[in-house]
Amino acid sequence: MRAIVVEDSSRLVWQEVPTVAAQTGEVVIDIISAGVNRADVLQASGNYPPPPGASPILGLEVAGRISELGDGVTSWSVGQPVCALLAGGGYAERVAVPAGQVMPIPDGVALHEAAALPEVACTVWSNLVMTAHLAPGQLVLLHGGGSGIGTHAIQVAHALGSRVAVTAGSAEKLAICRELGADILINYRDEDFVERVRAETGGLGADVILDLMGASYLDRNVDALAPDGRLVIIGFQGGIKAELNLAKLLSKRAGVISTALRSRPIEGPSSKASVVTETVANVWPMIADGRVRPIIGAELPVEQAAEAHRLLTSGEAHGKVLLRVAD
Repeated sequence: MRAIVVEDSSRLVWQEVPTVAAQTGEVVIDIISAGVNRADVLQASGNYPPPPGASPILGLEVAGRISELGDGVTSWSVGQPVCALLAGGGYAERVAVPAGQVMPIPDGVALHEAAALPEVACTVWSNLVMTAHLAPGQLVLLHGGGSGIGTHAIQVAHALGSRVAVTAGSAEKLAICRELGADILINYRDEDFVERVRAETGGLGADVILDLMGASYLDRNVDALAPDGRLVIIGFQGGIKAELNLAKLLSKRAGVISTALRSRPIEGPSSKASVVTETVANVWPMIADGRVRPIIGAELPVEQAAEAHRLLTSGEAHGKVLLRVAD
């Protein structure tokens, strides 16, 4: 089979690699398309090695058709169209994945577009609901509202009946956020999100904050939290080290939580399989009835993976960037 291989100087090359086979409890998917994530960019640059035992090939989500079943797999069938959450291996023609991380294609979604869903849907549901317990009527602040995670999170939070505040760096991206259901639009280049959130809430702040920035936003995120608020950190685009003012947290009875999806175990109560199960049960109906839809900003041939990474890091594309592997 062929796959994207990271060569010296982070060069991405589409070339022959050893094929994969289904082990016990796995299925093999013939890939139609793959989602592009910042984790892929970090891994390609040598800054984010895959978890032990995971494929070294880039790619954390795919859509395609099952071509092989491993021993013990009874919940899926050969030829079935699916999408899947991976620990690695998505920038390829085939991938082997634990059966518990495979998902049906939601009603109304084209097969190749479904690659835009597994990583963002599982990330958003596991963090906003399973971790932060976002409730109807509460305010959630989403940083990076125009990103793949941001555009999905806006829709899910809106569907849950929550108020949504977003930050983004352009009027165009904020307009997209408004169309998707955001209530409070903050251009971080022109406004202080702490002051704006406080102004919109009578000085209280946000009940939940989903943050991609990490260190550079930590202190201001705590300032923007409401009493009993929850800050969930899922990225560190703004650095990994910062001081945390515990007095601020104590005065608000607030919590700071950091989570990761890729490194979760395959099975168990906090596993990727448990997240997949809850996501399919709760988010797929939102997609089927039109409340949530995949937002795709760009779609390129897999041979142009380097350009896809450039688009993602530049912020030029809103929503997800996809790689087409097959017709």
